Parts: sequence; C-alpha cells; structure tokens
Amino acid sequence: MASYYFLLSSLPMLKPEGALPLTYAEFLEKCKATVSDAKYAVLESLTLFSGKGALLAEWSKFYASLARELVDYRNRRMGKRPQEAGQRDETLFKEISAAVGGKNPLEAEKALLGLEFKKLDELIGTHYFDDHALFGYALKLKLLERKTMFDQKRGKEEMDRILDGLQKKILIGERE
Repeated sequence: MASYYFLLSSLPMLKPEGALPLTYAEFLEKCKATVSDAKYAVLESLTLFSGKGALLAEWSKFYASLARELVDYRNRRMGKRPQEAGQRDETLFKEISAAVGGKNPLEAEKALLGLEFKKLDELIGTHYFDDHALFGYALKLKLLERKTMFDQKRGKEEMDRILDGLQKKILIGERE
C-alpha cells in the first residue's frame, strides 16, 4: 500500500461549505510525481461514478443508491409510485428527505453535498496517507468542482426563461 505523507499533508482541506481551493487539474499535477502510473490513470479518468480502485467501489455503490433514492424522492413528491421495497435504502431516503425537504434547489444541492462529504469521510475512516485518503480527496474535489457550477443568478435566469417560454406556448395555444 502506497503512502502519500507529503502529498496529502500539503493539500488544502476540503469542506462542503468551502470554496474550491485548487482545480482538479492542479491536483493531478501535484499527484504526477508521487502516484504510480496506474493510479494516476485512474485519477485522470475519475468521475463521480467511477467504481475501480481503492474506496471507489464502495463509493460507487453509495452514489448509485443516492441517485436511485433521489429519483424515488422526486417521484413521490410528484405523486408517482415509489420503488419496490427490495430496491430501497430507507435510511438513505430519510437522510435525503431531511437534506432537501422544503429547501430551495440551491440549498438542497448544498445539503446533498454535505451528505456526500459525510459518506466519503466514513469511507476514508482512519486512512490518512494511503490510497483511500487519496481517492477520497479526489472525489471531494470533484464534488466541489461540481458545486462551482451552481449559480443562483444563472439558475433563476434559466428558470425565468423556461417559464416565459411556457407562458408563450400557453398563450399561443389559447389563441388557436
């Protein structure tokens, strides 16, 4: 098992409510001299859905469950039939409900990010300077990069644009 004492101790701390302290490209550059070619290749192609590598298989199962339970949560809110009991993760569903219930979309996304960070912290556990810690850090960085795309002003403008388009279609439909 490789140890990354200098690399991991030199990286800035990542928090779900914090800013993105470095880009993923900068992170990869820091890893280049320390990480094996095989692990670097995994890091280079890493996505939030990746499942191969230390910690990634466990994360992948969680992330797939999270996506499934989010769909179920949204379906229930729209009055659609919930998933069958055998496919459900009731604990995760309750955590999602608590995280997003009654919040605006931006706040709900931030709450989900906190839930994802919490799960990564659990998966990393007491691994501080090994592959688990390295891949956990990489995933957290990917999550924070995704968070930078949340822009409340742009989101409101897009929502207004969509609603305006719908209103125009409704008005045209009423005239016909």
